[in-house]
Amino acid sequence: MAKSQQTYSKKEKEKAKLKKREEKQKKKEARKADKTPGIDFVYVDYNGNLVDTPPDPSMKVEIEAEDIVLGIPPKEEGDREAFDPVRKGTVSFYDSSKGFGFIIDNENSEKYFTHVSGIIDEISENDNVSFELEKGQRGMNAVKVTKI
Repeated sequence: MAKSQQTYSKKEKEKAKLKKREEKQKKKEARKADKTPGIDFVYVDYNGNLVDTPPDPSMKVEIEAEDIVLGIPPKEEGDREAFDPVRKGTVSFYDSSKGFGFIIDNENSEKYFTHVSGIIDEISENDNVSFELEKGQRGMNAVKVTKI
């Protein structure tokens, strides 16, 4: 005669499932017997706060669809700042045999790489220069470098 395929752990799992189902059914019946409404109404007043009373219709504000701006608002002529692309700095290192060097900006003390292809005048270390910035492979590069 063959043994039963049901082990002790299987019996325990079945008992736990049955108990869980019974508890769920009891909670469901208790909610039905309580009969409390599940949803209350909430209103938003003219300040954007949540309140339980309806908003006052006299405080309603009409907004025209044309007045709504989606995205960035257009700039006015007076809003634009004057941007000077020419910067001033000091040459901290320059190797004429290799054709590159570094310039320290006077405004923010940032160090910028410069190459001989972007140099207009002959420069050497500790010279005061003016330059413009250009995006390079490894960051900003100083170009159009001229001695002051």
